[in-house]
Amino acid sequence: MNQILRNSLAGIGSLGFVAGFSSCSSVSGDTDPDLTRPNIIYILSDDLGYGELGCYGQEKIETPNLDRLASDGMIFTDHYTGSPVSAPARCILLTGMHSGRAQIRSNDELPERGDVWNYHAVIEDPSLEGQRPLKAGTVTIGSMLQPAGYKTAIVGKWGLGPPDSEGAPNKQGFDFFFGYNCQRQAHTFYPVHLWKNDRRVYLDNDTVAPHGWLGENDDPYDPASYAPYNLNDYSPTLMFEQITGFVNENHGNPFFLYWADPIPHLPLQAPQRWVDHYVEKFGDEEPYRGREGHGGYFPVRYPRATYAAMISYLDENVGRLVQQLKDLGIYDNTLIIFTSDNGPIGPYTPWFQSAEPFRTGSGYNKGHLNEGGIRVPMIATWPAVIEPGSKNDHISVFYDVMPTLAEITGAETPEDISGTSFFPVLRGEGQPQPEFLYWEFPGYGGQMAVRMGNMKALRKDMHAGNLVWELYDLDNDPREMNDISSIHPDIIEKVEEVVAREHTVSENPLFRFRVLGESR
Repeated sequence: MNQILRNSLAGIGSLGFVAGFSSCSSVSGDTDPDLTRPNIIYILSDDLGYGELGCYGQEKIETPNLDRLASDGMIFTDHYTGSPVSAPARCILLTGMHSGRAQIRSNDELPERGDVWNYHAVIEDPSLEGQRPLKAGTVTIGSMLQPAGYKTAIVGKWGLGPPDSEGAPNKQGFDFFFGYNCQRQAHTFYPVHLWKNDRRVYLDNDTVAPHGWLGENDDPYDPASYAPYNLNDYSPTLMFEQITGFVNENHGNPFFLYWADPIPHLPLQAPQRWVDHYVEKFGDEEPYRGREGHGGYFPVRYPRATYAAMISYLDENVGRLVQQLKDLGIYDNTLIIFTSDNGPIGPYTPWFQSAEPFRTGSGYNKGHLNEGGIRVPMIATWPAVIEPGSKNDHISVFYDVMPTLAEITGAETPEDISGTSFFPVLRGEGQPQPEFLYWEFPGYGGQMAVRMGNMKALRKDMHAGNLVWELYDLDNDPREMNDISSIHPDIIEKVEEVVAREHTVSENPLFRFRVLGESR
């Protein structure tokens, strides 16, 4: 292994801060940390599976920095996203409302605006960017923490409102934004532009529309055939530079950094040094040629190696950020939470066992309320508070994050949020398990799920008229293979009571269930 990979795997190396942010000298050691106002860094990876980190059992992909973060803090075994796809998961995270009450319950590209999937048209017309916006006046984690004295930033992928809408990040509680406003634009890691607050920043990349494929005359075994899909400015690198700059500028006062990294969401694009590392490790493999339409992604010569390379590059940057916090003397009083917005996707996930110990593969991962689609890794590190090397089976979910951060900081939350703080768990204290967790998802055929203790009820194909519940004992059947609903009608009755209480009719017809008598 070459020296640069040795350094990155060890999570060491100096940092070059972004021009435009003030520089400062390093300090050594925390002095009298104010535990009521820790810095908070919430790292949200994109489509990372439960089993894709070494500390969660992964054997092929190297994640030494995240594994070290876990050894410094706490692993959660039973943590869940709020939804199995991107936009609603982020809405639920930031607003503390579960999907039966959330504003955004599925991806909504607002196609009534025009040709929103046309990459070239969006470059010419910014009004075509973005997804269904959060409403004006929505209380997000960002707007909750600002009055508590926090500087707030979102770096990465937003997906909760076009640049000119009330849902734009700077109008939803974030002092600083850099990254993708629009999820569709994030279907390339070499975009023509990113956003810095309310303006576009144009990059040194050609206008290569996402979802391309190799031509008939292109040799799929020749690396040169893939040159058009690996350009100059790699967005995760640019975004990480802004992260280090924000931390450097704000380390003297409490800050909240929401790092919504687009890795490892498709397409498969990664720094060449990491790809080379995994080609050497995995050996040769068949290329992916791509396919026409937005359901296909860019072609890639070494798909497995590139996927692993993406995750290791994210891990490398986590290590660099941790080292920066240590150099600035603020690591001990910084709460870092690392997780994923939903389960994995892709034909290579069975080879990586990406959702293990849950079922991995089509129909059970991203987009589905099976465990592989919604159970996600979560690591929490806060050296001043969390016991190192700890593991906890407390059942928690994205909509618990807002009340947790509110309890930690003394910030005020809206009265109608859905979640419960797990701050006692972080402190190593006992905490009762929640009565239930609730999900509904109008995408992928229409689905609902309820977890009550070790029992999980699930129903799919609701748009086809299905109202029959399946029931699984997650303690004994984590792969959800044996439906035991017929022998537990009492539990199904309780599940129905939860749904009747928690489901509300969405204002957006796209998010409704006709089978429940709602117009769509």
